Order: sequence, then C-alpha cells, then structure tokens
Amino acid sequence: MVNYNININDYKIVTLLSQCFQDKASVHLAKYLPSGAMVALKRFNMDKIKQESYLVDVEIILTKQLHHPHILPYFTSFVHGPDVYVISPLMAYGSCRDLLNQHFNDGLPEQAIVIILRDLLDALNYVHKRGIIHRAIRASHILVSSLGKACLSGFRYSCPIIVNGRWQKAIHSFPSSTQANLNWLSPELLEQNLIGYNEKSDIYSVGMVICELANGFEPFAGMCKTLMLTEKVRGNIPQLLDCTTISREDNEEYGDHDTNFGLSPKVVNRRFSEDLHKVTDICLKQEPVYRPTAEQLLTDPIFKTIKRSLPLPDLLKPALPLSDRVAFNTDEVEDLETASNFSNLEIFSCEWDF
Repeated sequence: MVNYNININDYKIVTLLSQCFQDKASVHLAKYLPSGAMVALKRFNMDKIKQESYLVDVEIILTKQLHHPHILPYFTSFVHGPDVYVISPLMAYGSCRDLLNQHFNDGLPEQAIVIILRDLLDALNYVHKRGIIHRAIRASHILVSSLGKACLSGFRYSCPIIVNGRWQKAIHSFPSSTQANLNWLSPELLEQNLIGYNEKSDIYSVGMVICELANGFEPFAGMCKTLMLTEKVRGNIPQLLDCTTISREDNEEYGDHDTNFGLSPKVVNRRFSEDLHKVTDICLKQEPVYRPTAEQLLTDPIFKTIKRSLPLPDLLKPALPLSDRVAFNTDEVEDLETASNFSNLEIFSCEWDF
C-alpha cells in the first residue's frame, strides 16, 4: 500500500473537479508524484470557514477512524499555509448526484439503485454499530469507483450516539451548517422536540436517497424549507415516480410531453419493482420505531437479484469513469499533468461533496 506524504510539493494538481462545502472547499484531480498515482485532493480554505473549522476537524478525525470497504478513506491530511488538504482515492464516476445530472436526469436503472443501496446500507450498518449517526445521507455523498463500488462520505455532519461511555436512546443536538441537507433529514430530527432522534433518522434519509436515485431529483426539491418541514411533519411521504404512482390524469397530462418541464414519457411509463417500492416505503415510515435497521434492510429479498445482475459499470453506461473519458477524449494522452487535455471532459460541474 502506498504511503502518502504530507508535503504539498509531492502533489501535482491536474484540474479542478468541483467546488463544495458552500464553495468554501474545492476538489482537484491530482497526481501523487512519488508513485504516479492519481488521487482526489480536497482543499479547505480555512479563511472562509473559520466559524465552521471544527466540522473539518470532525470529518478528518472520524473518517480516519473508520475502516470499511464502502466508506471513502482518507489517505492523509495536512496543513499548508492557510489551507487544509485531504487526500483520498479518485472515485472515477464521481458522486451519484453527478451521474444523475450528467447522464440519468430521469433516474438510475433499478438494478443500479439496488447495488448502490446495498453498499450504502453496508456502510451504514458499520457506522451505526460504532455509535455514529451520519445525518447527511444524500446522492452527492455517495461516490462510485471505476470498479462500481459505492462509498459513503460526508461525515462532517455526523454525531455520536455514545456519550460518556453510555449508548443514548435519543439525541437532541441539531447539526449546524446543514442548510444543504434539510430535504433529506427525518421529520423527528427537523422537529427538534423533547423526544429527539436516533440512528433511525439515517434510515429515513436512505428512503429519500432511493427516491432521489430513482426519480432523478430529491423529494421536496424547489419547495421552501418551511413548507417542506410542514409536509414532513404532516406525514407527506415521497414516492418513486412510475406508472403505479402517477395517476391517469398525470399520464394524460405528461404522456406526450416533449419539453424540459414536468415528467418525461419515460417516467410515466416505467415500472419499478414492488420490492423497491416496499423498501422505500418502510424507510420513510413517519414513526422511527417502524423503520428497520440497516442490518435488517440488508436481508431484504431485493438484494438477491444482485447475483444475476450486470456489474454496476455496465449498468451506468453511457457514463464512463474518468480514466476512460480521458482515453476516449484523445489518443495522445500520455501525461496527465497537462490540464488542457481535460478541456472537453465535462468534469467541472461535479458534486464531489465528501
């Protein structure tokens, strides 16, 4: 295994992949010069995040303590000047949000969702058993490698369930700087009442992510935050959009739709499996006690279909991993240090928000 140095001069930045953390951090494709390996280099501008610097500390410390195949690892981290740098593996497909934005506007194929969901639940089961609530599960925090392995990231908003050596039945703290995550958070977490919340709040977020991956956008998208909270507390449960959940009137309204507004014919005519609908519904139960644990969800029959499924990279076509996009872009790419080789790769709008 490569040991990554903490000297900024050992990393050659190739190009910008994205801005994240409300544009207070940037993610770059970089080359680790001692080995030639390509990595993701994340740079936090600490001058911009002085009041939220503790979130960076929490994420780095916690992520380095977690060791699981479906949690994005950090190779190393270091300070250089006013910036904090974090080095992680290059996830060649970017985030699930990237895939939706660039190739699957109406949602991912069901089998791709099932594979990603299994990896996500595997990571969550590990995290929850270690007494951690993630509190920021969303498509942009799920990254996919070139081999089709999904990894969970975004641990800066997490919190411990174990306090002073004791497992707490409920947590009452509200995550700060979480404006971007509100649509995915559970009703009980948003209510901030005396009952509090536990790791089952993450399961609600899993249900929201299934809807996001299946529909192409997160539930309550475009809705004002006050109305979104009201709808959640009232028990408005999001659904997978297909021919079983869109009414006949909706079909008539959108069936011949050929504009960029509303639902496409593909959406109103498709049919997701009953198993996927059931998993989504049970994750989004209003009362946390009726939601299963991540471990229980992993035993759901829907995951038996993975054995006879195509590999995830095949299911994600026409999307290509970053390395293949480089190869197809030009026959003369021999040195990735030349950023101009990437000018037409459409990698500047990614949401690598890890």
